[in-house]
Amino acid sequence: MDRFAAVERELRKAAPHLLLDVVTAALRERYGVQSVELRLADYGMTTLQVVAEMPIAEPVHVNNSPQGRAFGAQEPYVEPGSAEGTLVAHLPVTVRGDRLGILTVTLPERSCSPEDLAGMQQMCEALGHEITVAQRDTDLYLIARRATRLTLGAEMQWQLLPGRSVSCPEFSLGAHLEPAYAIFGDNFDWSLSAHHLTLTVTNGMGKGMEAALLTNLVVNALRNARRAGLDLPGQASLADQAVYAQYRGELYASVLLLRFDLATGEVEAVDAGSPRMWRLRGGSVDPVGFDAQLPLGMFEETEYVTEHLRVEPGDRLLIGSDGVYETASTAGEHYGQRALARSLSAHRFLPSEQVPLAVLRDLRDYRGATPLDDDALVVCMDWFGRESAGGDASE
Repeated sequence: MDRFAAVERELRKAAPHLLLDVVTAALRERYGVQSVELRLADYGMTTLQVVAEMPIAEPVHVNNSPQGRAFGAQEPYVEPGSAEGTLVAHLPVTVRGDRLGILTVTLPERSCSPEDLAGMQQMCEALGHEITVAQRDTDLYLIARRATRLTLGAEMQWQLLPGRSVSCPEFSLGAHLEPAYAIFGDNFDWSLSAHHLTLTVTNGMGKGMEAALLTNLVVNALRNARRAGLDLPGQASLADQAVYAQYRGELYASVLLLRFDLATGEVEAVDAGSPRMWRLRGGSVDPVGFDAQLPLGMFEETEYVTEHLRVEPGDRLLIGSDGVYETASTAGEHYGQRALARSLSAHRFLPSEQVPLAVLRDLRDYRGATPLDDDALVVCMDWFGRESAGGDASE
């Protein structure tokens, strides 16, 4: 434990671009590791990209590579090395459920016991935390995530996001956006406290930079209101006023705001526009309907009201933007009529962080050759509840 704490201290002291050097030195000293390679998942979550000032290795695909196998399963995957007596271990780099990438190490067979793998996995967790912090001060890790160039609007949107997934004892949550490298106005945000999870899904009106600027205004207005201690209607009202003051009703944004009580599963909701929600409970998929209220910024000083529902342990919630449920097949039927429910049921055994990508793959197949002409956003949450987390639901 003392040796691991020493590695954590060295990581905290290291320059942001030298984190991998610190981990490599520790792995060589402790396990005799011969080589170390760090790959991060790209924005589209389809490839794993090498982290290096001058990358010399090609990306590998998430779906058909040893690294992708470890990334998908979120477990170490070990295979024979190219030299006799060596093994190659692929280790997930994950922070609070947010899957960042994979650390690949080549090491002697004698240094690959379950205890050794557990120790190396601890280092990966520490590395993931420091990468998350280091991205404030270096572009190295953000550049590594790019399989191609981002549009300026997409750059702005990805910088707004809190992450791509998060988990804690009461729930796990994953989300994804397409087209990953050319996002317009869709966005998601969350904030977790000791007692509540606040989740917002935003669909900004317009295209390109226009939509990106609008969504930036909405997300930051909602954060400002939330951090000031306002309730959900107050958050919606403040953001509504900010958008109307800027655009005078010419542009507006649709938002679904949700606040979950972690102890009871009680949910407050404000539905101000187009994002919609479905619930998978006991094998049945049903839309969760709310009273539609006006989008943010459509009119001056709109008042918003809260609705209530309750989630139960075992529930899975899926939220989709209109770019998902309004996409039409070649026969003209919208994806949200029946196909989305089928997709949610078909992927019920996948963890929540993998469901958004799976649903969006089904959406691509559903629309056929028709190009995606709007953002498509999917958020998936699995609710475990505090009782199943080992606590008391009456707290």
